[in-house]
Amino acid sequence: MGKERVKKNKLSTQEYEAELYKLQVELCKLQEWVQDTGQRAIILFEGRDAAGKGGVIRRITEKVSPRVFRVNALPAPSERQKTQMYMQRYIERFPAAGEIILFDRSWYNRAGVERVMGFCTEKECQRFLQNAPRFERTIMDSGIILIKYWFEVSADIQASRFQDRMTDPCKQWKLSPMDLEGQSRWFDYSRAKDSMFLATDTSWAPWHVVDSDNKKRARLNCISHLLSQFPYKNISHKKPVLLPRQSSDGYGAPDYEYKYVPERF
Repeated sequence: MGKERVKKNKLSTQEYEAELYKLQVELCKLQEWVQDTGQRAIILFEGRDAAGKGGVIRRITEKVSPRVFRVNALPAPSERQKTQMYMQRYIERFPAAGEIILFDRSWYNRAGVERVMGFCTEKECQRFLQNAPRFERTIMDSGIILIKYWFEVSADIQASRFQDRMTDPCKQWKLSPMDLEGQSRWFDYSRAKDSMFLATDTSWAPWHVVDSDNKKRARLNCISHLLSQFPYKNISHKKPVLLPRQSSDGYGAPDYEYKYVPERF
């Protein structure tokens, strides 16, 4: 991306968790503001495989309501969807009032993986690159907040993360043949990314690049920036009061042999 990477001091787990908690508190405030004002927002997370998109999405959604922060990670299109207008299956996932939609990869699949892997024609890709800025202008003109993130990871770090996925049984599900093919086509993806930025990094919907070689710093930086994109305010509300438990009115538990889960721990 043309940015010189500066090695920073290691962020301790304690520092990271303390800062993350502060940001998650602010995300809860943002959630209340979005619900109170009926705001609508779409956040796109793009980048190479193993760049850390999923990790930051999990931290964003960890403490908030899934009914407000809705995550979409669409599978490959069905045969029927392939015959529809390209944007159609994304539009049907757009937010209603009081919702923030997070796309773990988005319509920019066409400019990246579909182009590199030959899942679309060059003509289809060029048409997408021409139409995407107009499409995004229409989104924002309708009152939806649109924020686009690109997670930038170096080749060596990506390879290291792939190796980690290959050896960790809890991460092997993350590794697909498409990922390995993508690593071998590093420079094809670089050219596709450059072309995408030139066509779609607009003044109304700019790309925000997150240096994601360090996952912890990337998560904190991304969430902090995300919060700065909303003019949210703290919504005051009455402190809830826990009501007293009702009288038993003679209730007694039945003599029933419950099937308890074995206590192995």
